[in-house]
Amino acid sequence: MYCEECQKRPATVHLTKIQNNKKTELHLCEECARRHHEIPFNFEPNFSIHKFLAGLLDGTPLEVAPVASPQCPKCKLTYAQFGQVGRFGCSECYRTFERWLGPLFRRVQGSTRHGGKVPRRAGGRLKFRQEIERLREELQKAIRAEAYERAAELRDRIRALEQKLE
Repeated sequence: MYCEECQKRPATVHLTKIQNNKKTELHLCEECARRHHEIPFNFEPNFSIHKFLAGLLDGTPLEVAPVASPQCPKCKLTYAQFGQVGRFGCSECYRTFERWLGPLFRRVQGSTRHGGKVPRRAGGRLKFRQEIERLREELQKAIRAEAYERAAELRDRIRALEQKLE
């Protein structure tokens, strides 16, 4: 699209004016837009991020305190090193970095609790507990959906499994 005034240069300034519910559009090149007296247009931005930051500092030097990465007291692994390696150094690391692991587990596994896998032959009690946990979640969903008959069935199944565990 070329400039509507000079018809020579490409239009880089597009103006839309709405006056008395009437819309008018004007497509101008930069040079013609500067000559257009009706338009108070400034091509030089008044705002600059450099000026903004300089204004914040106001002549005083910026002091940035070094951020200390937490460190495991047992194996001396820092959280920054864990981020690079992707493995913990010891079992104590889980307690040391516990505060930061929740969001990481949620992002990787979708939950902060690790369910894991259990072989079919082993883990009878664990299998019952996992089934009870799954049924409790399903029970909560049924209650929220006001499906009370389904909720009663789930409650009875949970009670039956809990009695088998005792």
